[in-house]
Amino acid sequence: MKTSRCRCRSPAAIRTRSASGSTICSSGSGKSTLLHLISGLDEPTSGTVVLDGETLGGLSLGAKTLLRRRTVGYVFQFFNLLPNLTVSENVALPLAIAGKDGVKGSNVPALLQRFGISSRAEAFPHQLSGGEMQRTSIARALAGGQPLLLCDEPTGNLSQQAGLEVMQALREVCERDGRTVLLVTHNPRDATFADEVRFLVDGRIAEIVLRRPLRIEDVHAALAKLAI
Repeated sequence: MKTSRCRCRSPAAIRTRSASGSTICSSGSGKSTLLHLISGLDEPTSGTVVLDGETLGGLSLGAKTLLRRRTVGYVFQFFNLLPNLTVSENVALPLAIAGKDGVKGSNVPALLQRFGISSRAEAFPHQLSGGEMQRTSIARALAGGQPLLLCDEPTGNLSQQAGLEVMQALREVCERDGRTVLLVTHNPRDATFADEVRFLVDGRIAEIVLRRPLRIEDVHAALAKLAI
């Protein structure tokens, strides 16, 4: 449902540097539309979307692409790693797209070390565990230096332990790197890592707002109240 309802009260983390926001939603509630609107991949049928001070509706397709490349990093549920590239090459991909040198002389080795995948630098995605693939995806999202990370159910395809490690890594991205993280999820546990939690119900952001510190019981209570 491409309307301004998905935009007009989107999580405050979008406007606040060094914050982590989580949106909890059920399947079909509009989470993908929300992320697509924020990043300029989709157009609202009414209202406006502002990204980093730029009104997306007034930009050409090329200008949107450049703005998105400069401001937004992505972490996906299914990783979206290129199968013919090694771990280090996948992490360096945003740098290559931006016309930079890639792995050599970049922050890629430090990112591999930070996320515990240095020993897998020359491995290909099919040789990795799910947790390793998602940590590679997070490192790739950080490599280009974009201030906003959009995370689409980043633990949805992982074991409980691997998912916990990914959420701890994303929390660290917020606190250590000063990045804004916006995450959509079905998982109440993941929401407890956020500074602010909103709930998306049938294409609308609900009135209920939870703020840190959060307990999983608080999230479950809100979900019960909203019947989602």
